[in-house]
Amino acid sequence: MTGVALGVVGTAPADLLGDYLRFVDRLEINPGQRWQRRRAATDFMGRHGDLASWMSRPTPARLADLHRLKAWPFLTWLLVEGHLQSDLGLLLAKPGGVDLGLWWSAAHPDDVRRAQQAAERLGWSANWARQVIRHTAPVLSLWLGKTLSELTDEDFDTAAEAAAHVDGRASTRERFAGRCLALRQLCFQDGIVRQPPRDSRAAALSPAEHAARIVQPQIRREVVRYAEIIATTLRPSTAQMRIKAIRVLADWLATEHPEVARLDQLDRSRHIEPFLVWSRSRPWRGPNGDGKTVGMTVFHHDLVDLRVFFEDIAEWGWAAAPQRRLIFLSDLPRLPEPLPRALPADIDRALMAAVSDLDDPFARVGLTVLRATGMRAGELLDLELGCIVDFGGGHGSWLRVPVGKLGTDRMVPLDPGPLRLLDAWIAKRGPQRSLPHPRDGHLADFVFTERGQRIGAHRLRVGLHTAIAAADLRDPAGNPLHVTLHQLRHTFGTTLANAGMSLPALMALMGHVTPEMTLRYARLASPTIRDAYNTAMAKANGRRSLFVIAAGSNQSVPTKVDWLHAEMLKTRLAHGFCSREPVAGACAYANICEQCDNFVPDHDRAQLLSEQLDDIRALRDDANARGWTSEAARHDRVADSIERHLAGLRRRHADP
Repeated sequence: MTGVALGVVGTAPADLLGDYLRFVDRLEINPGQRWQRRRAATDFMGRHGDLASWMSRPTPARLADLHRLKAWPFLTWLLVEGHLQSDLGLLLAKPGGVDLGLWWSAAHPDDVRRAQQAAERLGWSANWARQVIRHTAPVLSLWLGKTLSELTDEDFDTAAEAAAHVDGRASTRERFAGRCLALRQLCFQDGIVRQPPRDSRAAALSPAEHAARIVQPQIRREVVRYAEIIATTLRPSTAQMRIKAIRVLADWLATEHPEVARLDQLDRSRHIEPFLVWSRSRPWRGPNGDGKTVGMTVFHHDLVDLRVFFEDIAEWGWAAAPQRRLIFLSDLPRLPEPLPRALPADIDRALMAAVSDLDDPFARVGLTVLRATGMRAGELLDLELGCIVDFGGGHGSWLRVPVGKLGTDRMVPLDPGPLRLLDAWIAKRGPQRSLPHPRDGHLADFVFTERGQRIGAHRLRVGLHTAIAAADLRDPAGNPLHVTLHQLRHTFGTTLANAGMSLPALMALMGHVTPEMTLRYARLASPTIRDAYNTAMAKANGRRSLFVIAAGSNQSVPTKVDWLHAEMLKTRLAHGFCSREPVAGACAYANICEQCDNFVPDHDRAQLLSEQLDDIRALRDDANARGWTSEAARHDRVADSIERHLAGLRRRHADP
């Protein structure tokens, strides 16, 4: 950018020199320094009295003039006093030792004070604050001809673009760009600008911008129209992924079938089926591909998006819609349904113990809260002040989890330990200016901010790896154990499922939108399934001894003690034992004779009936202990009947 000389109205070059000489006379410097500055300014104006012409010279030539004549102090005075506006290249090329920042700070004390106060609120170190306020702020302000309080968002955007095209060393440009972001953060915190620093990476393309890159003009027109429609109802990421899937098909057609110019020309056998074969193992698109091919999940999602696209335009009656269905449900591959990867209990305990000793307070708080609440990492980072709710009445504290990946908002109970950590973090966080929410742009006071900026998930992952190393957790091969942030969520859900939490309650806590998502935890570890397994194994073990004949023995039935302790529905018979599976329920014919009114007991068998009564009472107590109420009631009826028979025998024996 070429500098422009801005002479003060009515001020001639000679008057500028006279003003500067009088300024030098007022400086508290030694006579030798005063003489040197006066001479340098006089020589400079004698050689380059036309400042506008001098500013148009190449930057290396101007640097040589200033160095040879030692005129940097004079140029600094011209810039700070507003007599001259410099280009960015000259300001960035100034050598060390030039006191430009010192004189600018002295001329703008209010700006410096506001910036220093904002830096203190953000917790900046004194060295970093000095670099930004004393070095970058003067350069930006003098280049734009504005005070710090007059800067706008557009000024910072202009500076970022101009810095990339300044001649000179790349390190100088990168350093200036980084400090400009920091200066913008100060200005945002002080309310000077509206927007916080933006990510230096290029913004992601919108669905319509993706569609606009399709090569075929007629297909491009239809897909752009479709992108604009679905963007009104779908989440941006969902709409973007659908248009990307359409682009994959359009790009393949441009290479393999350039004759296809319209969507209604597509044919199932000639175009779609070969595309399906290619798409299953197509390479990753974009800079992160690195020769990899897409997985089954990406392939499945692409086909779903394409199928929805063709169905939508057909139902909407678009003229460009193909006349026949191109993609069928049978084309969609069946995706594997992996179970949640919960951490074993011993590894979970060791890992969280190491997390509690992490030096990084954010990683310590964040990982603990993730494990204690089952939140996703994105939901944790989106927490806002006021997320902790105490309902009173003994209900404890709850954490309001923001709308996240699946568009659900929920409440999660918060234990005292994580609650204390969150309270301590919020108290240390201090007041900071609200930031625009990336989802919808509303201003939000995020819990996890530091120095005025949101903290990313990278520090959580670094903290997790540090805790794994500290706990010395390793896989069977001896390598550090691979654990992801999402496994903390899986561990949370699995722990609750193992503890017997109902699936509807678990679904609410996890923020699942469909029961199928929660059922994965039931398949992984369900107390009901475990109890059923234990029951079946006990039955199998109990039955195993029932029909085994011991070597050298005529015994073909278990002993009475083994039979009484077997996990079966048991019936005491006069001539043996009966075993019935619990799943079959109580037998309607068990002990039917003993309960019949026509049954007449034999007086000589009274002792046998007494033994049968003792066994039946033992069976009743065993059924009650197992919770088999119907079986216990049956034994009570049989016992009552036998007691009547025994009482009758005793009466007949007592009568002469």
